[in-house]
Order: sequence, then structure tokens, then C-alpha cells
Amino acid sequence: ILTLPQCRLTFSLKSEIIFQPKPYILVTGGVISGIGKGIIASSVGTILKSCGLHVTAIKIDPYINIDAGTFSPYEHGEVFVLDDGGEVDLDLGNYERFLDIRLTKDNNLTTGKIYQSVINKERRGDYLGKTVQVVPHITDAIQEWVMKQAKIPVDEDDVEPQVCVIELGGTVGDIESMPFIEAFRQFQFKVKRENFCNIHVSLVPQPNSTGEQKTKPTQNSVRELRGLGLSPDLIMCRCSTPLETAVKEKISMFCHVEPTQVICVQDVSSVYKVPLLLENQGVVSYFCQRLNLHVEMRPRKMLSKWKEMADRSDRLLEHVSIALVGKYTKLADSYTSVIKALEHSALAVNHKLEVKYIDSADLEPTTLEEEPVKYHEAWQKLCSSHGVLVPGGFGVRGTEGKMLAINWARKQNKPFLGVCLGMQLAVCEFARNVLGWEDANSTEFNPESQYPVVIDMPEHNPGQMGGTMRLGKRRTIFKSSASVLRKLYGDVDYVDERHRHRFEVNPELKHHFEKKGLQFVGQDVEGERMEVIELENHCYFVGVQYHPEFTSRPIKPSPPYFGLLLAAAGKLQSYLSKGCRLSPRDTYSSSSGSSSPEADISEPKFPSLS
Repeated sequence: ILTLPQCRLTFSLKSEIIFQPKPYILVTGGVISGIGKGIIASSVGTILKSCGLHVTAIKIDPYINIDAGTFSPYEHGEVFVLDDGGEVDLDLGNYERFLDIRLTKDNNLTTGKIYQSVINKERRGDYLGKTVQVVPHITDAIQEWVMKQAKIPVDEDDVEPQVCVIELGGTVGDIESMPFIEAFRQFQFKVKRENFCNIHVSLVPQPNSTGEQKTKPTQNSVRELRGLGLSPDLIMCRCSTPLETAVKEKISMFCHVEPTQVICVQDVSSVYKVPLLLENQGVVSYFCQRLNLHVEMRPRKMLSKWKEMADRSDRLLEHVSIALVGKYTKLADSYTSVIKALEHSALAVNHKLEVKYIDSADLEPTTLEEEPVKYHEAWQKLCSSHGVLVPGGFGVRGTEGKMLAINWARKQNKPFLGVCLGMQLAVCEFARNVLGWEDANSTEFNPESQYPVVIDMPEHNPGQMGGTMRLGKRRTIFKSSASVLRKLYGDVDYVDERHRHRFEVNPELKHHFEKKGLQFVGQDVEGERMEVIELENHCYFVGVQYHPEFTSRPIKPSPPYFGLLLAAAGKLQSYLSKGCRLSPRDTYSSSSGSSSPEADISEPKFPSLS
């Protein structure tokens, strides 16, 4: 039997074509949750993609929710939205940013989805009256879902993926993840050993009292995983400092792996260094040998680009500060994509980013009465920032504080970007303080308002919370050739961006705003929904109804965020006057490769507009 490079086909002596299963890489976690499995899974995918392979990714969440749409950001971090409207775990955002791919909602698998599909089959009689059980019915459904989803193309060239990286959320030993562990115990035999690899991510703590790296948590975690029927091929140890040789050898001895299979993933200054960290420890060579991957071992342009990007972020000297005025500022994961979009743009303009988190409620007069120190600290943060960002959100708490921040940015000619709710509140603030409509508000917060400038969408079903918003990729048509945002997008006629909202600007009141200088420069295809606002005679005052952060990439920053950072760094007018081109010192070199294995770029690119 002859095996062809880059292909999972074999030819037998009878000239029959036999399709072989593709390689699957399962990433599990032990000791604690939130250990960095998502970044490691993304990094593994990145180094494989840099070898010229097509890679897809699946995230498994053991919770019973159907999707992440109804979570509080404090509960599970940000809700990430995909092109098809899927509301998914924030780790899928990591996969998209690292691998520059477009995933679907079925790439996020939950206990709720699996049980729902099995129960629906049972109700239809698909099991022919058999007793439906966790084993084999639930475990079979998990395996079928993974194998089916692994075939779905995620790259722009529409080619079936050659490798599938699967991240199992939670911690090994959790009762809710048991069916998934059992499913993959069976799965490794179904696809054969040469097509299945398990990476176990563990914690190596280093107590301050002794400074010694402790291996016992990793030993216990691996023992539990092996007891459930899975043996790790690579043990990736999260630690604050590089693993000592003796510690690596001890983990190797007690966990039944070679020392080369113990990978150190210490804390680094930028997540973009993690793929390089794995590459330097021979992970690609191991995968090639373990999974029989046929790749050329040559210098790879994509990783060269990542190295330049990571090194460049460490060398930045100039700082730019953005005030993020939100509701969930106590947990940075609540705004993961927003922070990443700001970082991508700051890197493109050669500045080190400082995000000043401001709880919008702290800007309100009630805080001045109750906690004056907190009030003055919040306003000091806002007033010392180079730009203001009001991201999306839900609920009435803190909305008055957000409007005060917007009012300050508008009057002080400070760069401002409002996203989703941020745009809606910018319209409310303008109506109150420029049009003189003191009662102006969103019907979400005051259904009895005399001036409902933001209203409920006609198709919204108030009786159901999950999946009832305007979700996913929608087209926005630019109505003005003079629009700053249109120029930032490359002077295009339209853009396709992702949405997640239930309320929108009242189109009947549009002309009142435009008379006073607040222009609705972007609208939906029918011209009924207001998508983009810009304020005349302001350095940068932009609001967008969609969420541009979801399509931002490390080397392709999102134009609305890019514009905010350009304005905050004092470079916007220069950038526009040069035909939307950065100066040479602000671009990546053309010799280091790009985010796709085959292409070179000489300057940051923007998301696909098709």
C-alpha cells in the first residue's frame, strides 16, 4: 500500500481507493479550569496550519445549556457570535483569530445539544423501541457529531480539513464531562491509534513559600485520566517559570511518557508567543511521527510572521490608552474579543495598548453621593484616556453612566467608538443634549418614553430569551462616499459583519438627527435599520450596530477599532490623506510571511468584505 503526501488516501493492489480517517487531536485539562486549554488548542492548530495543513477546531462544553446565548458574561465570559448566528463559547473566538478561519455553530458542542438530538430521535422512534442510554446512544451521538463536523470546510478555499483539534472544556473528573471522556475512549479505537492523539494540559504550581515546582497535581490528574481509559501523548505543563529538567523527568517517569513528551508552557508576555513556544519544543516533529503527517520540515512563513508580531509587541515604546466604559468590567473575559480587537489595532499603529476599565455605574451622580472616591477615580480614568469605547451589553444598570461618558467624548472632541448598545446610547445622548429631547431613551429601559429613539425589533419574541435576537452575518450598505468608516474599510460599497441585538434605532426619527449633524452613513439592505453613525466636525465619533470585534484578526485589524486607535494616537488624518496606508515603520515586513501559508503581505489587511 502506497501513501500519498498531503492526502489520506491509499491505493491497494486491486486499485480500490480506501478513505482513511483524518487525524484528531483531543485537548483535555486537569487540576483547575481556566488553565489555558483554548490558547493551547489554538496554538496547536496554528503550528499545524503553518505546515500547510487545513485545520478545523471543535469546542466541547459539558454544560446542559443549548448554547452560550443566555449566559451572563460574569458566568462564562464573553458570548462569541459566528457568521451563521451561533452564540458560542469564547474559545471559538480564539480559534478563529489564531487560525484565520470561519467556524459554524456546530463547532461548539454542548451536553444540551447532544441530549436534545438524542431525545428528538427517540421521540421520532429512530431507536426502534430500545432503551435509550448514555452508553451507547449518547456516546455514539458525540462521536458522530465530531466526525461529521470535522469534514466541514472552514477556510476560504472551501477545502475539507485535514486535521481536527478538539478541546474538551472543564476538568478531567468532573461528573458532567464523563460521557464525553467515555465517547473519546471509544473513539480512539474507532479511528485507530495512528489517527488519535491526546494532549493533557495540567498545572505545575510553584508555592511562594518554597519556590519549588510541584508535580503531584499533574501526576494525580494523569492517573485519573488513564483510569478513565485515555492515555496522554503529550503533557503540556502550565507554569509560571520554565520547567526544570529534574521536574520534567519526574513527570515523565510517573506519567509513563518520554521526557520529550512533557512540554513546558510557561507564562509569556503575549499569547502570540505560545505557538512559537510549542514549535521550539518539537511539537510539530512529534505530530508528524505520531499521526503520520506528511509535511515538509522547512522554515515556515506563517510562524515567522507570528514571531515578528510577538517580538514587535515587546518592543513598542509609545502608549495609547482607551477607556472601556462597560457593565462587566470586573472580569476581563467579558470583553475578550473587544480587547483583542483593540490589541490588533494598537499593534498596527505601533503603540502599546493600555485599557482602562471603567464600571459605567461609577460615573453616575448616585456614586458621587455614596462613594465619592470611586466616582472621582472613574472620572479621572476617563479624562486621562486618549479614546473612549462603549461596548455592547444588556440591561439598564449603568446606562446613564455610559451616556455621560459619551457626552464627555462628544464635547471634548475625544475619539469615540460605540458598539451595538454603545451606538444606541450615543443616539439617545445626542437626542437628549443636542435635540433637546430630555426624555429620549430606548424602549428597553423606558417603554413609556416620549421620544423612543431606540425601539424593539419587530421580529423579536419577548417571551423567549435564547436565540431570539438578530444574529450572525448581515450586510451593511454605505450611503455616503464621505464616510470615514467607509474609507477605513477600503472605500467599499458594503460590508458584511456579525450582529447580536434585539433593539435598533427608530428609523422614523432619522431626519431629526441628520439635520443636526449626526449622520446615519450605513444602513441595512432594505434601508430600514440604522447600522453606522458618524458625527460631523469631530475627530472620530463612530457608532456601529454590529460587532466588528468578532472578525478582527492579529494581522487584519477591524476597521472601526483601527480607526479609534488611529485617532487616539493622532494618526487618523495622516492615514486618510495617504490613501489609507500606514507609514513604513507601522507595517510588517514583506519578507516574513503572513497569516496564510501561501501569501505575503506588506501591511495589515482587513476582514474579507465578500
